[in-house]
Amino acid sequence: MGAEQIRRWESGALAHAVSDPFGQGPLPWLRGSENYFDDTGQVVPWYADPELGRGGTGGGTRTADDVHRQIKGFVSPGAAAPGEAIDFHITVDPPQQFSVDVYRIGHYGGDGAAKITTSPRLSGIVQPPPLAADRTVSCHHWWLSWRLQIPSYWSVGACVAVLTTADGYRSHIPFTVRDDHPADLLLLLPDITWQAYNLYPEDGRTGASLYHAWDEQGRLLGEKDAAATVSFDRPYAGAGLPLHVGHAYDFIRWAERYGYDLAYADARDLHAGRVDPSRYRGLVFPGHDEYWSVPMRRTTELARDTGTSLVFLSANTMYWQVGLSPSASGVPDRLLTCRKRRGPGKPALWREVDRAEQQLLGIQYAGRVPEPRPLVVRNAEHWLWDASGATEGDEIDGLVAGEADRYFPRTTLPEHENRILLAHSPYQDGDGATRHQETSLYRAPSGALVFASGTFAWSPALDRPGHVDPRIQRATANLLDRICKRD
Repeated sequence: MGAEQIRRWESGALAHAVSDPFGQGPLPWLRGSENYFDDTGQVVPWYADPELGRGGTGGGTRTADDVHRQIKGFVSPGAAAPGEAIDFHITVDPPQQFSVDVYRIGHYGGDGAAKITTSPRLSGIVQPPPLAADRTVSCHHWWLSWRLQIPSYWSVGACVAVLTTADGYRSHIPFTVRDDHPADLLLLLPDITWQAYNLYPEDGRTGASLYHAWDEQGRLLGEKDAAATVSFDRPYAGAGLPLHVGHAYDFIRWAERYGYDLAYADARDLHAGRVDPSRYRGLVFPGHDEYWSVPMRRTTELARDTGTSLVFLSANTMYWQVGLSPSASGVPDRLLTCRKRRGPGKPALWREVDRAEQQLLGIQYAGRVPEPRPLVVRNAEHWLWDASGATEGDEIDGLVAGEADRYFPRTTLPEHENRILLAHSPYQDGDGATRHQETSLYRAPSGALVFASGTFAWSPALDRPGHVDPRIQRATANLLDRICKRD
């Protein structure tokens, strides 16, 4: 990304180093259009609550932005168990009443989410401007607006709080309800990677992510001028939903539709030692999960080595090594640091500290995919492809997209009893050179299976209108059923 001039509050489509052809949706909440069109051209609303679906300018809700900050907010912590509390810090300009509707993501008969509670009418105030120091932007000084005490009867899951002002502006805050009860599968939401891409505020002045910042003329600057540390104590840019969040929600809707026994946690739970892998048959990483700390990797390797399977449904996983530190007020894990190639100290790429991601995943990041390309099926006789209808050399249209992984012959493989590549797909990189994407599966000596899809488009193929592919649905079910020992 160069330093081109852009309209400040419309920068979301340009403000990220990785091009995601799937964006955020389909979700019940979007930066842009309120509806999707299915393959027959019919309008598909993605709102469990019709009140949220009215949208537009005809008296419905409007999306708040980072310049006027009509309503914006964040939560602390980002994940909590039933019986614990989530604190909401919200700014409203001009001051007026607002409400918070909390939705849980799931299948819900095709609605995609269900409302589980609504706050009382709350009094909104204009919170102080964000603080910025050395490109790090924080709103840790905002007053508490509302405390949500999570009832003991709530189901664990991925939630979105929808903030709505009296005059009809809307924004959003994602959070997770978790617990430590055993389950077949633990779903890990990549909140660390979400925050790395967060450019809040997208105001042409102070916002910064690990990829971008602004200069004095309001131009978007590249990675060398970006932040080295970003804070969780701030809203997400734009409509308040992270980039790539839709990938995780695609998997959730599909998995809950078919009754998989899921537990939920965030990447920061994995980092902080709140995840005991022995309680689960498999850990599922459903979306783009690029930024990993040392404790995250240590726990995940322990999981594999003690028999818990691993499922990675995206690409460019575990690429950057990061650190987490307390906020200025001492709250743990509220600051995320990744110095990348700037300044003294050890390199920040896992592969440059002699711990290449392939040593865990079986494949690793190869590069961006400028235009979606077909995934080419390989080893179609393998049980992963059973009953999927896939045959050797089949091309699954559009499934290699966003970014791609492949096997690197000169990089050490993990210890394994058997290993197989299940796709080998050519695509053209940004320079027109031919590259290949690959999908990997291996069995560790412990018996754990480790699957890596090697593409951004795997989760969207499970439950996203216009992208669903029954072969990918069946292959994913074959994998999860074997991990859960359903066969």
